[in-house]
Amino acid sequence: MEAREDSRVGAVILAAGMSSRMGEVKQLLRLGERMLLEQVLDNVRGSRVNEVVLVLGYAAEAIMECVPRKNVKIVINEAYREGMGTSLRAGLSALPSQIDAALIVFADQPMVRPATLNLLMHQYRESNGQIIVPMYKGFRGNPVLLDRSVFPEVMALQGDVDCRAIFGNHLDGIVKVPVMDVGVLLDLDSQADIERLKRFSQGAINEKALIDGVDLEGREVSESHVTEPHRVTGAHIEEPHAPSPSEELIIVGAEPLGVALTKAAKILGFAVTVVDPFLMASDLPEADTVLNTLDFSRLPSSRTRYVVLASRGRFDEEAVEQALLASSTYVALVANKKRAEEIRRGLESRGEAPENIMKIRAPAGLDIGATTPEEIALSIMAEIVFYSRQKATNTSAASV
Repeated sequence: MEAREDSRVGAVILAAGMSSRMGEVKQLLRLGERMLLEQVLDNVRGSRVNEVVLVLGYAAEAIMECVPRKNVKIVINEAYREGMGTSLRAGLSALPSQIDAALIVFADQPMVRPATLNLLMHQYRESNGQIIVPMYKGFRGNPVLLDRSVFPEVMALQGDVDCRAIFGNHLDGIVKVPVMDVGVLLDLDSQADIERLKRFSQGAINEKALIDGVDLEGREVSESHVTEPHRVTGAHIEEPHAPSPSEELIIVGAEPLGVALTKAAKILGFAVTVVDPFLMASDLPEADTVLNTLDFSRLPSSRTRYVVLASRGRFDEEAVEQALLASSTYVALVANKKRAEEIRRGLESRGEAPENIMKIRAPAGLDIGATTPEEIALSIMAEIVFYSRQKATNTSAASV
């Protein structure tokens, strides 16, 4: 193994965005006694990084007037409107040549602990990994750590894409590090997120307090991370071709599409499991089961299992792996064709059987011109029902 004991690691903090979803300069919003960006800087400076580069763009002058600049190199990305790729390029270019690797830190993730950053750096020094990724209960998080060998690829990225775009080219070089820090999954995109966290100060934050503070109390369910099924009582009209209760739909992600899929699947008689790190049963009572860990082996065995990945790309790779390990009949990936091809190539490089790769449907659903979450859910459920009927027809024919 290459000696990395004396390697030097820098941090590139990406803070050039326009905060369009927030409605104001997100970096300057107060979180307890500090501004959001100030807390991110404090977390990074509290770790053992050797260099800190802060990339600014939108409202750069206002931010520089408010944020302490001690031990920070500030870079202005004039092309910030062109997307995150330009900020990655500006930040990595500003690192000194003696820096061997870089943590890519997002300015809207103020809850990542310095100890977590240190753990990622430790794992980098103990491995030959090119990309070090934190994993919280099976869910991939941020920040990621990049070896200098991949800097040229990241700096060549165009548009509003992050460094994940190169992961498919370095599958053997990815090291996944389990962490007990929910902060790697939490980014603050709205004013409501900020309001929930205002009362916390640095040093008072632990995982339980953090979960309570962002209104996630109860989302860590039982020790097995599986809730008891929520059962709907009342009259039940059994249609001649109603799906068997052993037909299960697993939805990864509790975004609006996931909610719409849950409701549609229940109407059609499927058992529904929703997989999301922060969801609790009371948030989505239509779901039979809520799973807060990305580990399908914790679920009861099912004769026929359909899986829809609707997490806006956050957990695609790991969720696909889980779906195939669970011998799922159907795996729908809500993503564009380019993203789907990246995942298929990754599976091929790991030696996944071609028949399993063929199970992945992307774009997901039948082409009905769907645009809203409800319409997309309808198109996906229509495709699943089609598969279900085909299976029932083939089973009947085989038994004759």
